[in-house]
Amino acid sequence: MQKTLMGACGLALSLLATSVMAQSLTQDEINQLGNNLTPIGAEKAGNASGTIPEWTGGIGPDAGTKLEDNFSTNPYANEQPEFVITAQNYQQYSENLTPGQIALFERYPETYRMPVYQSHRSVGYPQAVYDQVKRTAGQAKLVNAGDGIDNFAHGTFAFPIPKTGGEVVWNHLTRYRINTKRWYMQAMPQTNGSYTLIKLEEEVGYPQLMDDVDEASIPNTLLFFKQSVNAPSRLAGNVLVVHDTLDQLKEPRMAWVYNAGQRRVRRAPQVAYDGPGTASDGMRTSDNFAMYNGAPDRYDWKLVGKKEIYVPYNSYKMTQPGVKYEDVLNAGHINPEYTRFELHRVWEVQGNVKDGQRHIYAQRNFFMDEDSWLLNLADHYDGRGTLWRVGEGHVAFNYNVSLPGYAIETLYDLLAGRYIALGMYTEEVSAPQFDFKPTYNQFTPAALRSSGIR
Repeated sequence: MQKTLMGACGLALSLLATSVMAQSLTQDEINQLGNNLTPIGAEKAGNASGTIPEWTGGIGPDAGTKLEDNFSTNPYANEQPEFVITAQNYQQYSENLTPGQIALFERYPETYRMPVYQSHRSVGYPQAVYDQVKRTAGQAKLVNAGDGIDNFAHGTFAFPIPKTGGEVVWNHLTRYRINTKRWYMQAMPQTNGSYTLIKLEEEVGYPQLMDDVDEASIPNTLLFFKQSVNAPSRLAGNVLVVHDTLDQLKEPRMAWVYNAGQRRVRRAPQVAYDGPGTASDGMRTSDNFAMYNGAPDRYDWKLVGKKEIYVPYNSYKMTQPGVKYEDVLNAGHINPEYTRFELHRVWEVQGNVKDGQRHIYAQRNFFMDEDSWLLNLADHYDGRGTLWRVGEGHVAFNYNVSLPGYAIETLYDLLAGRYIALGMYTEEVSAPQFDFKPTYNQFTPAALRSSGIR
């Protein structure tokens, strides 16, 4: 596959803790890809009631107009909600809701609602991605009792026909990605709705897409990541660099931080698992970023099955230039006027902390979109079995580069009555840039000091 089309695995990493090793796929199973299954393993047919349509290839660049500064138009701007789910009527839709969604209705009965629109299976990928997935299907293997992956360096969608919970999670982490540079905001509203904007700048590079990197010499390297804090002034200049690996038990994640106040570069082993997320006021863990990332070894992953769930999807309202953060960020939760939910099929996976391991989330239930393998919804439970935090990944498909991503990620703390929102860019200098051409030197510890400002 050529570098310009070769997908990379998502920001986050080798993820599969399961003691059950998947069996190799048969040729008959592989032949389903592109036939009754989509080229990356979703069911091509719609559902029996017609509320989920057939997948016909997704939408392409002709779906809308590319605007200045990498922004794009909303291809579904003229659509209106078919109905709205509220605290007063959610019981009649409960079969298609997650425990976390029900908890949000009960926590915010007067304000939380879900506008439900016509479902569109908008996601589609370059043909080169489809060719690679079919060529490599059945080759990837889980190692270390499922904690790592072998025979799949620098590919995409490692397990298009998954048979274990770990394989489903791994598909989220090996989803198609390309080099990206973006500016975005993070906010942690108080219970009264007040917040401080944290301005972040991020660069991500993938070995197979970097001209000065010999990927053959680093087969276990997944990605290079740099994140700078640009505001507020008390945090500006702090920079994080991460080198992630496919098998983090074989080669652990390497991370360094530059602290502008101390003017020092230090190793950062805390940037993993349940270590605090950057400038998050304790409202998210490191592995909450991109909905989930990190080494898989602290959880056993169980495949619950496939369900039809109302998920945040085609969330273009939150990608349009001119949308103000203050209009989106409300007390308790984001403004429902900017959300869009659709009925889609998702894979549910449950992770439970292994005996002898620890994490502030004792149990996590993930709901993964079958068409993109993006994690749509996540329920996090504490050590007492109480539902604690509910994550929403509001998916929007960038049809100009055939790449789905998150318009915004939210993580609601049901106990504190607060939440964190990150990823919005509608008031930034540019929407995410996908023509970014990073070099290895940009992701070295030596580059950290020059990246910082004070």
